[in-house]
Amino acid sequence: MRTRAAVLYEPKQALAIEELEVLPPRAGEVLVRYVASGVCHSDLHVIQGLMEWRTPVVLGHEGGGVVEAVGPGVSTVQVGDHVLTSYQPSCGRCPYCTIGRPNLCDLRDAPRFTMPDGTTRFRKGDREIFHFFQVSSYAERAVLPEHSVIPIRKDAPLDVVCLVSCGVMAGAGAVINRAHVQPGSSVAVFGCGGVGLNAIQAAALVGAGKIIAVDVFDQKLEWSREFGATHLVNARREDPVARIQQICGRGGADYAIEAIGRPETIDQAFRSVHRGGTVVVVGVAPAGTKLSLDPLLLLQDRALLGTSFGSARQRVDLPLFVDLFMQGKYKLRELISRQIGLDELNHAYELLERGEVRRSVVRYPS
Repeated sequence: MRTRAAVLYEPKQALAIEELEVLPPRAGEVLVRYVASGVCHSDLHVIQGLMEWRTPVVLGHEGGGVVEAVGPGVSTVQVGDHVLTSYQPSCGRCPYCTIGRPNLCDLRDAPRFTMPDGTTRFRKGDREIFHFFQVSSYAERAVLPEHSVIPIRKDAPLDVVCLVSCGVMAGAGAVINRAHVQPGSSVAVFGCGGVGLNAIQAAALVGAGKIIAVDVFDQKLEWSREFGATHLVNARREDPVARIQQICGRGGADYAIEAIGRPETIDQAFRSVHRGGTVVVVGVAPAGTKLSLDPLLLLQDRALLGTSFGSARQRVDLPLFVDLFMQGKYKLRELISRQIGLDELNHAYELLERGEVRRSVVRYPS
């Protein structure tokens, strides 16, 4: 079977849009016809060479599609099911899965630039093309492990709910699952891109009292109002730590969410919460990044936490956010600035780097 896909041959090069061969699914695997994929910053890290990955690779990890074929032994989905992708796999059997933390599943320890058997399903002539987190949603069709697809309701628009597969879950999950933000509390969100806007929206959803959006782009700060921000801080024009302390009193916010992945903003987030406050880092830092923090602040019961995939229970939380959207309780369409074709993907990343879009979505031909 042939498919069009976006291939990164080397870091710091443009994505090549070309035709590849897709091999059939093997045991425990699923062939998905993608309907749409979000354009996420994590893929940009690979393009820029800030995240190491084996190349050539088909990027993309925020996908929604329809199951076209299943390999032997697949039991959780069938042909015709609508699915979202899960770039963090979940086996359901390892210690992490059995204690209710499937986002930390032992399957993460295996290489995920191939299928679990160590081979790939993409070919360009005789050359193997690698997978990205075993998802590779910048392709019209791809083979995924069964544990990387999550079935959802069929009446949800896949070109909208695909965003749940990363940006929504990462931001909202940091607030709900990891920070456990309480009603009436104060929350500062550093970075108002796709992930940050979802952190803001989730904070509003759970009833936070003060939601402070921090960014260096006025446009992004204005976007944050639409999703529930009560205060805006442009960190290019004023000290965000001092301003947050002024807004919240008591020495700072109850919670801070860092959705950028820079040492300086992590430090600012850590200093922006009061004694006993909680900071959750969502932003993906370049490989090799080191932090320098004042350890005395830890002795004041400040908590510095990380999160992966919004600490999600994939098979519970992804369908849950789809349901919230369908019930009119969670904004997803408003996150989308542009729907594009695969040929426009390189330009979409230029816009993302310049902070000109909330989220772009690649829409594939039906």
